[in-house]
Amino acid sequence: MFLLAVMWGLSIPITKLGLETVPPLMFTAMRFLVAVPLLLILAAGRLRVPLRAAPSIIALGVMGITLGNVAQSFGVQGTSASVGTIVSATIPIFIVIFAALRLGQFVAGRHWVGLLAAFGGIALVAVASGSGVDDLSKTTVTGVAWMLVSAVAIAFYYIWSAELTEKYGTLPVVAWNALAGLLAILPLAATEMANAPYLVTVQAFWTAAYLGVMVTVAGLLLWLYILRSVPARVAASVQYLQPVFGITAASIMFGDRLGVLFIAGVIVILVGLALAVSNKRPVPEEVVTHE
Repeated sequence: MFLLAVMWGLSIPITKLGLETVPPLMFTAMRFLVAVPLLLILAAGRLRVPLRAAPSIIALGVMGITLGNVAQSFGVQGTSASVGTIVSATIPIFIVIFAALRLGQFVAGRHWVGLLAAFGGIALVAVASGSGVDDLSKTTVTGVAWMLVSAVAIAFYYIWSAELTEKYGTLPVVAWNALAGLLAILPLAATEMANAPYLVTVQAFWTAAYLGVMVTVAGLLLWLYILRSVPARVAASVQYLQPVFGITAASIMFGDRLGVLFIAGVIVILVGLALAVSNKRPVPEEVVTHE
């Protein structure tokens, strides 16, 4: 989970780099043109799924891959790297809500306190971080709205993916829904390319490759494994560490300044995580003696 927090935490600042010369739809298509062939190769020989599963898998891809990632690209374009990372940190809260509704997972009061405390820590981290000075670092209301749409879509995608992979297997579901999402993106990206300026640089290539390989393929497979191994509240809460890595990377890449509240925010996040992942210790049965 720590490794995943690092991999995904770097995604927002790295996406920012890719969007410097490539528009959002085209950049998202580049990312999945890297990821989809890798997923199909990994799933070779295990791609068969029941026909009844096709509508759900296609809908999953369009919602999570197309809507979630396109919205994220537009959101990153309209926010500073730090603010984009902060808003994306709402994903764990939505994951826990959807897991409770769809998977019936119990969330105790102290777990909600921990989640909200961790989010409060992220707010402190946000206050402690500044914005860059270039145009790409300017934050707009539209950019924040796109990031929230992305957070809801991606959170639901994660939970729905867990349901479908439980029924039909991880690799076939992930490969087919990624392909469906890519096919839905391509016409949009082609239209954007015909109407917007772009420049495919070495930087654009390596950022798309990182997002495709590390965030989409390795990250998603690792996430689904974790989600099957621990309760959703535990898996989701650890994602609160992502902003710490993302903002630290943003401060290096874009000159976002970190204030004294940054350390305080990190401490609050860690305390919140401790509550969110805690379990009550079993109470030992009393030994009743009879005279």
